Amino acid sequence: MATYLAHIDTVNPRVNAIVSRVDSEQLMAQAAECDQQLAAGRSRGWLHGIPQAIKDLSVTRDIPTSMGSPLFAGQAPVEDGLMVSRVRAAGAIFIGKTNTPEFGLGSQTYNTVFGATRNAYDHRLCAGGSSGGAAAALAMRMLPVADGSDMMGSLRNPAGYHNLFGLRPSFGRVPHGAGPEIFGHQLATEGPMARSVGDLAQLLAIQAGPDPRAPLALTDDPSTLRQPLPGVEAAHGLRIGWLGDWDGYLAMEEGVLDVCTGALGVFEQLGATLEAVTPDYAPERLWQSWLTLRQWAVAGSLSEVWQDPERRHQLKPEAQWEVEQGLARSALDIHRANVSRSAWYASVLKLFERFDVLALPSAQVFAFDVETPWPREIEGKAMDTYHRWMEVVIPGSLSGCPVISLPAGFNSEGKAMGLQLIAPHREDLALLRWAAAFEAAQPEWLSREPGWRT
Repeated sequence: MATYLAHIDTVNPRVNAIVSRVDSEQLMAQAAECDQQLAAGRSRGWLHGIPQAIKDLSVTRDIPTSMGSPLFAGQAPVEDGLMVSRVRAAGAIFIGKTNTPEFGLGSQTYNTVFGATRNAYDHRLCAGGSSGGAAAALAMRMLPVADGSDMMGSLRNPAGYHNLFGLRPSFGRVPHGAGPEIFGHQLATEGPMARSVGDLAQLLAIQAGPDPRAPLALTDDPSTLRQPLPGVEAAHGLRIGWLGDWDGYLAMEEGVLDVCTGALGVFEQLGATLEAVTPDYAPERLWQSWLTLRQWAVAGSLSEVWQDPERRHQLKPEAQWEVEQGLARSALDIHRANVSRSAWYASVLKLFERFDVLALPSAQVFAFDVETPWPREIEGKAMDTYHRWMEVVIPGSLSGCPVISLPAGFNSEGKAMGLQLIAPHREDLALLRWAAAFEAAQPEWLSREPGWRT
């Protein structure tokens, strides 16, 4: 604990990844208690005595959960969230929270409470989001593993920008709660981020599993996720469907596709087959489904704040826009959006008859200037919303399938990019096995670290 805290105090000011830092004396006391338990032959689990910082969207009973909002700065929840309680029960010591954009809205981690989180590889650039604080802290070795959440690529985009592994689990794998609504909203999930696939699997095993408070949770035994992962042989015969830029529909910054196809080449060298494919589904229909369901979800969580004029002006413009759009949606709009989402899932199932995984970049642009709220255009194509530049992640999000972001490599400017692999629903372990094969091949960029030692 002393070593971690000294390192955090040295490097965190460079990137602003960890916020609401707990007092060192209190943390050292908790570490001493963990040592005493070990001396007595007792261990609470895989994270016994390990420093952890929980994403600032997940509620923690002993550390403020501000959600990046001045309206909730310093608020103290009365109990842990479900995932948080599992991480704590596994022995973790919470040293603080990781920074997030206001209410997690947007894939750029900045807010008026704590400021912006900077990219670990280049502090002039953004960290991605909304789990940007988690990714930067992990890449700078302030944390050994990190939790996050993912509605629109929030575990995948920042992992891609930091040469890390990030996993959006199958819907229901990591139950969310407790909360006022547990049945309707099915876009977001919590999940793990790590520097190795083995660590990713171990943290997922802690986060996953059924709970009576989460009736939509999968009932699979999470201990199966702890089994030893294979080597390169697991990728032999893997069938990869490469969606790329969806036949030109998705605007991509120059170099993104090149970096990702380079990573796919690793799989080909291991005996996988690669085929370019365009889904038999209109991508604009998918986007409209996404807009409707997201606006409905955000309006549901923030409408009470928005309706109070004294508090509404403290919401960032993107949050206000989401609520306004959501309040204008009808029940029939929501139904039609879910029909479109269901039709997309049917299309995905057809693709899985031909392929084991579907591949896409983790973002459409490389990390950009930290002072830029969001990219207004990509290669001359205007982005009409604050999150349109991350449209590439919604095929995975709306499918409910597990999606992993693998470190795909760096462009000529030293900017990292990730590669998404989407597997069939509930095939999280198979996805981890294929990712482990990729890691075992040891592509040279996996060992490239930020310059935190200088």
